[in-house]
Amino acid sequence: MRKNKTLGEFIIENQAEFQYSSGELSKLINAIRLAAKVVNHEVNKAGLVDITGSYGDINVQGEEQQKLDVLAHEKFIQTLSNREIVCGIASEEEESFISINSLDHRHQNKYVVLIDPLDGSSNIDVNVSVGTIFSIYRRVTPIGTPVTLEDFLQPGKNQVAAGYVVYGTSTMLVYSTGHGVNGFTLNPAIGTFYLSHPNMQYSEDGNIYSVNEGNYIHFPQGVKNYIKYCQQEEGDRPYTSRYIGSLVSDFHRNMIKGGIYLYPKSSKAPNGKLRLLYECNPMAFIAEQAGGSASDGFRRILDLQPTELHQRTPFFCGSKNMVSTLEEFMHKSPI
Repeated sequence: MRKNKTLGEFIIENQAEFQYSSGELSKLINAIRLAAKVVNHEVNKAGLVDITGSYGDINVQGEEQQKLDVLAHEKFIQTLSNREIVCGIASEEEESFISINSLDHRHQNKYVVLIDPLDGSSNIDVNVSVGTIFSIYRRVTPIGTPVTLEDFLQPGKNQVAAGYVVYGTSTMLVYSTGHGVNGFTLNPAIGTFYLSHPNMQYSEDGNIYSVNEGNYIHFPQGVKNYIKYCQQEEGDRPYTSRYIGSLVSDFHRNMIKGGIYLYPKSSKAPNGKLRLLYECNPMAFIAEQAGGSASDGFRRILDLQPTELHQRTPFFCGSKNMVSTLEEFMHKSPI
């Protein structure tokens, strides 16, 4: 696979791999590509214009919204809505889903998108990488009717595509439609994404663990025991501790270098903190497509049946053998 291929060329050449191939999914990925370029432009202006800091509102998650949260949310909603390719959108920044009418009001579009417009936005003020996470499903309610909550509350294994954009030293769009994972790097001079990381794969084992150890005292005993295991000097251990605090960045590094990302439940967040639909499902889909694994400590993330739009879950994701070992510790100390 040649590495100088553009994202547009790649989408067209691989459209036949998608079982429902009729052009809509390709248009949808293209719309996300366009919105990502707009958000990238704004992120790169942070510090030069007044787009950093708090927006002054609290979002549905109970978190203080950043100005770039709001901007990214608006850009993705606007771009996806205007392209006549989705029938509904759910955003981490909105309490409910958004139903999108087609121009003829016949609700003929087939796809719903769930999106975290700007993951890690609290890092913007200190110039640390942030990202966008997206997840795509085929609707389950009849075409021709308005979307309902049922269309969004699907298990992650039903995803037809998922991906993320990392706005870092270079801007990359990484996505999968169920046929492996490919990464595309933006050439800012001409505004084009080029295939730079074909067929991305996790190594079966890794030597990095990523967790906020400042919350150690609040973690379940199984997670505490696993962290101690990572720190013991034996065989290829101790592992290296690396934690950025931006899911996209931590995930991206661990997929390339081999490692595990941990965000367990805690006494402060008994259901975990990460959102199942906006963060965990898309990242789990990508991880499995890249030969990795994702779990809540006891169950495969992609098998979980959502019951709420903003449902939270513990999340462990990364190299397959590392996740398997973590699960062993959790089963030994389930409390």
